[in-house]
Amino acid sequence: MNLISKEFIRNIAPQLDLLNTLGGGTAQAVVRVDKREQGVVIRVAIPAVRPENFHVVLDNSRLTVYCEYRHTPEDQVAAPLFAQSLDLPANLDLTRIDAVHKGSELQVRIPFKDAAAQKREIEIKQR
Repeated sequence: MNLISKEFIRNIAPQLDLLNTLGGGTAQAVVRVDKREQGVVIRVAIPAVRPENFHVVLDNSRLTVYCEYRHTPEDQVAAPLFAQSLDLPANLDLTRIDAVHKGSELQVRIPFKDAAAQKREIEIKQR
């Protein structure tokens, strides 16, 4: 009984080769968070990673950026290349996050909330 097919070997070999290259330190992810006047920009640069391999997930106030490699888009097996999670502060407007890939860098832009709209006086009820 053959547990590993030739097709599986053909699909996984390039992924293992890529992981070996990354594990050898020839390509490292560079993450930088820049504070701007309008908000923050999270920059992730990973050499030779295509834009379609990046993923950005927001779960409540936790932002996760990760990359995976698939030999072909239909592959069931994905090799993880990078993952970084950040807990975002309350002063950021999570409803207006956007992400753009420019050159070899992913930029996740998160604007600050409007400070004037956040401040309000609370009515005191009498009982």
